[in-house]
Amino acid sequence: MYRTIRVVVEHHADGYIAYPLGLKGVVMGQGDTYAEALQDIESAIQFHVESFGEEVLDPDPDTPVLEAFVAEAGVMVK
Repeated sequence: MYRTIRVVVEHHADGYIAYPLGLKGVVMGQGDTYAEALQDIESAIQFHVESFGEEVLDPDPDTPVLEAFVAEAGVMVK
């Protein structure tokens, strides 16, 4: 079965990082380019599903993540 998963890709000074939305667990990918980060996250998602089963996927593919927001959170740093 083929599933489409929405992925956030961030560009930083030292490269790109990517992470999926709607998966259970923590999955991240990285790369020097956008394409490398996307390829890495696809591989990481595949490994995550193979390791933990299809239960990590959103149970209803017809109701995907509709929106993602960028927000700020304050934390105390000692």
